[in-house]
Amino acid sequence: MTAPVAISLSVNGERVEAHVLPRLNLADFLREHLKLTGTHLGCEHGVCGACTVRVGGEIVRSCLMLAVQANDTVVETIEGLSDSGEIADLQAAFRDRNALQCGFCTPGMLMAAQDLLREKRMPARDEIREHLSGNYCRCTGYQAIIDAVETTAQMRMELKV
Repeated sequence: MTAPVAISLSVNGERVEAHVLPRLNLADFLREHLKLTGTHLGCEHGVCGACTVRVGGEIVRSCLMLAVQANDTVVETIEGLSDSGEIADLQAAFRDRNALQCGFCTPGMLMAAQDLLREKRMPARDEIREHLSGNYCRCTGYQAIIDAVETTAQMRMELKV
């Protein structure tokens, strides 16, 4: 099947209608068709986590999901989480703790970290490490990232966010 397929989905709160080839992955759809370039492509095998987005409230590797599979779903990207303010404190902690350097892994790390903090308000360091283990970073050595997530969790507990 090589004919374009009609899809309709919500991306960052906006309804999107498009015709896509069945083989187009969600990451390429977001980047090329919607110009949401915060979703990065690293390995294109689902290993590095750079392409992490939320679909139906769950994080997924958008390089492994076809755009047609996102039909009738709600997709949230790093741009949506950032623009809504949902991760403003987490972004600030990443900056303050030097948890970002080249920035390539940062969107996926933020998506995964926020997913963890939605699941568990005060995760232990080993839980943070485990949850982020599916995301690669070649610059920071992970300690600063774990520090940033832990700091955010502590601040949210104090503020009861």
